[in-house]
Amino acid sequence: MRIEDLRSEKNGNRNRVAATVKWEDSERSAQEVFFETTEPFVKDLSCNPDAFLIGCIMPAMFHGEKRVFLDAEVHPEIREGAVSAMCWIRQWNPSSGFQLPALETGTKFKRPATTRPRRAGMFFSGGIDSLATLRYNLLNFPEGHAWSIKDALFVYGLEIDDQEKFGYVVDSLAELTADAGITLVPVYTNIRQLEDDWNFWGLAFHDAVFAAIAHAFVERLNVVSISATWDIPNQQPYGTHPLLDMAFSSSDMLIRHDGILLSRLDKTRLVVEWDRALRNLRVCNQSEFYRPDMLNCGKCIKCVRAMVSLLALGVLDRTDAFPAHDVSVELLESSIKIFRPTVCFYEELIVPLRRIGRFDLACVIEHKISEYRRRKLKADFRAVAKRFDHEYFNGIVSSLRK
Repeated sequence: MRIEDLRSEKNGNRNRVAATVKWEDSERSAQEVFFETTEPFVKDLSCNPDAFLIGCIMPAMFHGEKRVFLDAEVHPEIREGAVSAMCWIRQWNPSSGFQLPALETGTKFKRPATTRPRRAGMFFSGGIDSLATLRYNLLNFPEGHAWSIKDALFVYGLEIDDQEKFGYVVDSLAELTADAGITLVPVYTNIRQLEDDWNFWGLAFHDAVFAAIAHAFVERLNVVSISATWDIPNQQPYGTHPLLDMAFSSSDMLIRHDGILLSRLDKTRLVVEWDRALRNLRVCNQSEFYRPDMLNCGKCIKCVRAMVSLLALGVLDRTDAFPAHDVSVELLESSIKIFRPTVCFYEELIVPLRRIGRFDLACVIEHKISEYRRRKLKADFRAVAKRFDHEYFNGIVSSLRK
């Protein structure tokens, strides 16, 4: 892969930094990768080579590129961190066959150190994780602290690619950021088009994309928080992880994996104490159903799980962010899906649901978790048996079964 022609340009009323990505070992057409923002933040967006390197390494590894060539100066800690991040992804996915591309970066461009005052920011979606990050920060970091969040980055082109729907969410988030006294910064990018498979996004691409965007705003920000999905006891070897955020940091930009001390229910408790957040909560990714007055479909996995959490905390009837103020057994049974990354989110709901007398919903969750554990036990047994057969019988048992 070659990353060429780094440039800054205008795109209508937005400013764009872009590069051309050319594939060398994969039969794919050259692609333009860009980051954009609106007029008030034009001077804050820079054509930072670090951003383009971070954003391209995972797709390059996924598609078997032997190298990533970028004829521009890259921070040495970013080079080292990029290799570390790819090593972690490969370590966590031993059957993937991933091979690390060589990183070839030059010194054609000498970047002067920025003299502009910089500040702390975060990625903001209006969901439980990001709202908890902002709420916790407001409560625990005083105004003058270097980690006190001043900017919220909201990104078009990741989960939302409809301008009208994006506008609905911007309007909702603007109410939240105004209430919190911080600045909402809209960001536009097409970087997911390097590989838009959602499994790959979760597996390897999540933190790399957000870190790339953060480095593109290095003229404005020097600390950026990415909200954690899991707390420490439930961390998953995944594309969003404290080790990856650490790897994507540099002397110019600290990437923080924020919120690992709080479970999802702990975060929800924190969020519901903020009335504006409760009223403007957006957890749904089904953007085709968005309306100006409703940003949650109320039927998908994420919506129903959030509704059950709010119900367990006794506050679902205090918000009109969802189409209904209750959750039926039928709705929960039709939406709930238990697998390793999500089992912890449901386990912690059982006791609070029983406490408020919703034994019907608690029983549904317990039954689904039991089914999941039985499936997992069978899968684990098969994996152990297969390894034993391969190691001691040269795969004879598997061959006989076939």
